[in-house]
Amino acid sequence: MTFQPSEDVKRVLLVEDEPHILELLRLSLSEAGYIVKTADSALAAMNIISQFQPHLVITDNDMPEMSGLEMLQELRTEENYVTVIFVSGNSQLDVILGALNSGADDYIRKPFRIEELLARVANSLRNNDLHRDLLSANQRLLELVDRDYLTGLYNMRSMFDKIEYELKRCRRFKRTVACIMMDMDHFKTVNDGNDHLFGSFVLKEVGRLIKENIREIDFAARYGGDEFLIILTETEEEGAMAFSERLRKAIEAYHFQDRGSSIELTVSIGVAISDGNGVDPEHFLLKADKALYLSKEQGRNRVTVYKGESLADRGKFHKTDEVDEALEAELVEQELGHEDSN
Repeated sequence: MTFQPSEDVKRVLLVEDEPHILELLRLSLSEAGYIVKTADSALAAMNIISQFQPHLVITDNDMPEMSGLEMLQELRTEENYVTVIFVSGNSQLDVILGALNSGADDYIRKPFRIEELLARVANSLRNNDLHRDLLSANQRLLELVDRDYLTGLYNMRSMFDKIEYELKRCRRFKRTVACIMMDMDHFKTVNDGNDHLFGSFVLKEVGRLIKENIREIDFAARYGGDEFLIILTETEEEGAMAFSERLRKAIEAYHFQDRGSSIELTVSIGVAISDGNGVDPEHFLLKADKALYLSKEQGRNRVTVYKGESLADRGKFHKTDEVDEALEAELVEQELGHEDSN
């Protein structure tokens, strides 16, 4: 009976201290189409795993220095999951349960027929593929829930948790974080002079420009209709201002053109810096929003950094409501977008 691995060639690590058994298993698995490496001890296997990155480990239990069970328990503390088939000549129930409860994906007793082992290997790898596909699908689903449907940036529901986490991290490690609020100048003219599809195109392009300019450790969200929020981790005022100015210039220089419609736009930006002390996410956003208002008040198309509560005397800010208002607007917009797509 022939067992074929899946289309992608799988890597298998054999861990066995009896040379003749190790060689027999190696030949059988190699003939079945697997890429096989061997180790004659659990300690040797642990050194191989990080480099070889096997899809499957087949391990004996009774080995010197480190048992197969101890290796299994160590593997289950690692972030990357590897499928493990536990092999042992011990038929006692407590040994079998110990292996399975420690995270073994399957258990096979010695002596065994090669055909049975190959069938279990194929089945374990098939289950592992299904598990990875499920994790990938769940990750995509989480991204859909956490992301703004139009721009692909985060939405405010998910962003709020990230801001809170960054503020806590700043307090703990004595770092600073930058909050950048950006608003499209005179965006109403985009929709007034063109159809709403062009307005959506512009917002998508702005989202793309933001993603091109931030680092992997930064976060960006669509805050409302034409407002965007960016969190720059471990960034001081000078770095935040330099980033904001670079982004402002990139958008100012960009020619938005789609399906016969075209426009050039500018943005106003407000920046707030925090070390995490004495501020919560709402107040952090409010500081950036106050700086944004000042940018607009002073003529738009500029970057302003928040310098203290004295800004509150400069006029009436364009949005000082609770962040819940933005979340509610976001939900309404997403519902309308969903209706339009149906």
